[in-house]
Amino acid sequence: MKAIFFHTHGDLDVLEYGDFPTPEPGSGQVLVRLKAASLNRLDLWVREGWPGLKLEYPHIPGADGAGEIAAVGSEVEGWSPGERVVINSNLSCGVCRYCLSGFDNRCMKWGLLGETLRGTYAEFIAVPARNLLAVPDGFSLHHAAAAALVFHTAWHSLIRRGDLKAGETVLIVGASGGVNQACIQVAKLSGAVVYVIGSNPEKLSLAESLGADFLIDRSKEHDWSRTVYLMTGKRGVDVIVDNVASTYPESFRAAGKGGRILTVGNTGNPVVKIDNRYLFAKHLSLIGSSMGTHDDFHTVMGLVFSGKLNPVLDQTYPLDQAGIAQRRLARGEQMGKITLAID
Repeated sequence: MKAIFFHTHGDLDVLEYGDFPTPEPGSGQVLVRLKAASLNRLDLWVREGWPGLKLEYPHIPGADGAGEIAAVGSEVEGWSPGERVVINSNLSCGVCRYCLSGFDNRCMKWGLLGETLRGTYAEFIAVPARNLLAVPDGFSLHHAAAAALVFHTAWHSLIRRGDLKAGETVLIVGASGGVNQACIQVAKLSGAVVYVIGSNPEKLSLAESLGADFLIDRSKEHDWSRTVYLMTGKRGVDVIVDNVASTYPESFRAAGKGGRILTVGNTGNPVVKIDNRYLFAKHLSLIGSSMGTHDDFHTVMGLVFSGKLNPVLDQTYPLDQAGIAQRRLARGEQMGKITLAID
């Protein structure tokens, strides 16, 4: 099969396109012929590497993918070649105490396609059958791949971890990232009032088209935490989505009493300072979340398939131009999800 892979961490020039052995589906696995893959910032971080990250080289990036079943392994029931599927990239053992209690994203042996195992920048991938979900006829495989990780992550963070309720106020720090775009839609679907911080009018216009109620341009409003505080009548917001982390000081100031600050990443800096006075004086909760459960995946993708949640697509590149696609993502030029066409 053809694939994108690398033998060492580094810049874009470490990415190679070439032949790679086609995997065989093992017991309980299904071989998927991929038609679409979607990029995430995770792909950039894995390529660049971080201390402690251990990969089997050559490594194939990519967490998101959708396609057709090519073959099924032993002990697989309910799936047949030719069926259209989208992949849940969260890998779990299914038998530890977290998996058995329904929190498989906390699995003792948790893994992620494209990070701990080879991923979806390839013509084929073998995955556990339980990690597949049927894609309805007529629904775009590129939209399915683009929705999978970001809507899964947003749903678990806002709904399961953040306990978001109708009528609450939500502040989302960042207007153009895939998870944040998903959070805007999930929050609006839940009946929340949504504030969005963005870096320019174009990105804020996209956030508005997704349902954001109030827009703050941080290039003009440098003290955006004060702006939010005043816009809410000096009450502050109930829930803040802050996946930057280096903006915690501003988020803590913008939060109202009893506010919840949700985070699924650290695009700004993994090491941050926290003013503890805000935590205890405002009764704040800082809540971490990573991906989501199998139940979350089925729920949120059902909403995507029904049209209640809609992934925004940016540009599509052929598989052999994955490096160009990653460059666009790294520069922050995208206005939605970048996908790869695999033919």
